[in-house]
Amino acid sequence: MESHYEILVIGGGTGGIMTAAKLLKENKSLKVGIIEPSDTHYYQAAWTLVGAGTYDYGNTGRPMSSVIPKRATWIQDKATGFKPAQNTVQTASSGDITYDYLIVAPGLVYDWSLVPGLGEAMDKGVVCSNYTDPEHTWNVLRNFKGGTALFTLPPTPIKCGGAPQKIMYLSESHFRKAGVRDKTTVVFATPGTTIFGIPEIKKTLLEVVDKKDINLRFGYKLEKVDGPNQIAWYSFMDHEDEYNHKDVRTEKDGNLTGIHFDMMHTAPPSSAPRVIQDSPLANEAKWLDIDKYTLQHNRYPNVFGLGDVAGIPAAKTGAAIRKQVPVVIQNILAMKSGDGLGSKTYNGYSSCPIVTDYGKMVLAEFDYDNNFIPDPKLKMMLIGDSSKEHWRLWMLKKYGLPYLYWNKMLKGKDV
Repeated sequence: MESHYEILVIGGGTGGIMTAAKLLKENKSLKVGIIEPSDTHYYQAAWTLVGAGTYDYGNTGRPMSSVIPKRATWIQDKATGFKPAQNTVQTASSGDITYDYLIVAPGLVYDWSLVPGLGEAMDKGVVCSNYTDPEHTWNVLRNFKGGTALFTLPPTPIKCGGAPQKIMYLSESHFRKAGVRDKTTVVFATPGTTIFGIPEIKKTLLEVVDKKDINLRFGYKLEKVDGPNQIAWYSFMDHEDEYNHKDVRTEKDGNLTGIHFDMMHTAPPSSAPRVIQDSPLANEAKWLDIDKYTLQHNRYPNVFGLGDVAGIPAAKTGAAIRKQVPVVIQNILAMKSGDGLGSKTYNGYSSCPIVTDYGKMVLAEFDYDNNFIPDPKLKMMLIGDSSKEHWRLWMLKKYGLPYLYWNKMLKGKDV
């Protein structure tokens, strides 16, 4: 195994594979190594649909060997430490590997210790998460006979901030089909201040919430979970508020309020991988310390980062990565040729496909300033206003985006 690479990539997820593939498209002679321990690469964006019983989980994973770019070297190992001053990455079993340029894209990890009790309850009984086991979510929905259906999320950054409400909308539709909706109270408890930060999208989602008769609770900070007794415990934040009040069974424990649930879906509390947190690459909040426009590390100029590990105020989505990759590539190639940084910058673009029902979706596309910036290509799909529910957007989510992901994005082709 080689111990030095011109460009070393940490992570075989969307960010790592896309960047390596696109770099090698630009310059076939580059010596690129990818450190990634996993055997399987997942298209996690489809897990919402798996959890709602409308997508096959088996179609969301492919062997890692099939997505590693042909000209890249796959180092199937784990990064255990970073010495950026020495241009060195330590690994579990491949020794030290050195680089000219480092691209850090290991994603994030789930840290159950941040919400005591949740790890023990997760993916068992009536507690589920599309993030960890979407097939279990579907089992929970099919077995649900009524009561309080609680959809919630932790106060940490998470992958795809819209995902906890997508499954809620689909679940509500499933409850109607299953004949248990009239025995069910649907509650969305979030630490956030609003259903969505983009005004155009918020307007549509509140219409969906009204139509589906959902109780929204803002400023609810998930503190712990009592799995055996089916209680989610919250503290209230300063902006605590409620929309469309519903009576549910609650109880008090000091300054905590417990909501009794008959099923609960949540996103896992998340953090940067420990190897990043404990390295010189981390910022004060323990995420990767990079410039939000250039994606260059703030202290080590030959280090770049992208994706979920990035300590920037952008949504953690595959769509964000799609716009981050060209910036990283142009900057590295410009530096390699002695020209300093390239002219491209990242404007915080992300998109969140928010499924609102079986066969309906809105598409939130936005930047750092929460401007709504729809892709002009949507007009070619005869979608005039992507902030409104549309069946064509559902078709894009279920069929178009998976195809583009496997056949274009991961192969370094423009989308």
